[in-house]
Amino acid sequence: MSIWELLLAFVLVLLMLVALLANVLVLMCFLYSADIRKQVPGLFILNLTFCNLLMAVSSMPLTLAGIIYRSQPGGDQVCHAVGFLETFLTTNSMLSMAALSIDRWIAVVFPLSYHSKMRYRDAALILSYTWVHSASFPTVAASLSWLGFHHLYASCTLYNKRPEDRTQFVIFTGVFHALSFLLSLVVLCFTYLKVLKVARFHCKRIDVITMQTLVLLVDIHPSVRERCLEEQRRRRQRATKKISTFIGTFILCFAPYVITRLVELSSVVHINSHWGIISKCLAYSKAVSDPFVYSLLRHQYRKTWKDIINKILKRSSINSSALAGEPHSQNLPQLNE
Repeated sequence: MSIWELLLAFVLVLLMLVALLANVLVLMCFLYSADIRKQVPGLFILNLTFCNLLMAVSSMPLTLAGIIYRSQPGGDQVCHAVGFLETFLTTNSMLSMAALSIDRWIAVVFPLSYHSKMRYRDAALILSYTWVHSASFPTVAASLSWLGFHHLYASCTLYNKRPEDRTQFVIFTGVFHALSFLLSLVVLCFTYLKVLKVARFHCKRIDVITMQTLVLLVDIHPSVRERCLEEQRRRRQRATKKISTFIGTFILCFAPYVITRLVELSSVVHINSHWGIISKCLAYSKAVSDPFVYSLLRHQYRKTWKDIINKILKRSSINSSALAGEPHSQNLPQLNE
């Protein structure tokens, strides 16, 4: 192995471990907290978490083996199954993020009618569509034998080995990325920009009220006035940062891989194998960022995880105190005798 391959293998191992740990933490919070389970977005986050976990235990290890051995890991049937699963999980993850953005859009833009427009039944219907949509493309690819080990990405994925199917495969790949990556990106941009517009409108209203209050309070201390103005600036930046994170991580992780797949279809441009693996690792890194972007950094999940830790520590302290008191309790009958 070259130093580049060794470095890429190390990065992939790190991504795999962090993805497993972070997504398991999200799953534990979901199982522990009844409040999280009651919320409709919890279904989308749960679906996204399962996709990331399956990606971390199926596709990532085989890509790691492909980097190390520079050849197809396992037999053709295993590679075809993993290629099918990877295509399904990637598409499902993208559509789950789009579903989360639609949920936020309805909650912010139509707050009074949110509970009637986004119920558990509606969320289940959306998830059913994402599953059917995600399964259709790998099913077609499997029926046409367009799944296999791709040396450029060192992974089992969409791959056409027959030159006579080149035109059909190019059309299929273009349609696949248009209805997965591009569709999800358009939905993300539309919904979150609408949310940002509403958030800025509310910030302006709050700023007007704050400034009117500061003008009326003539004797207010300068430090208090400065803190109010600083809070105004933070309020304006908070929504922009969150939405930039949602859209930015999606583009940063998926766009290099999708563009590489599309450029690869042209026989004119030569793509370096190291870049192919790097773009694949960037796509895998979405399974690492999703738990933090959508769950673990939110107040409700942080509070739930603190409750879990406190419960574990309290239980261990009770057990240790019970063990410490056990010899003393055993000596009591002897003292009474």
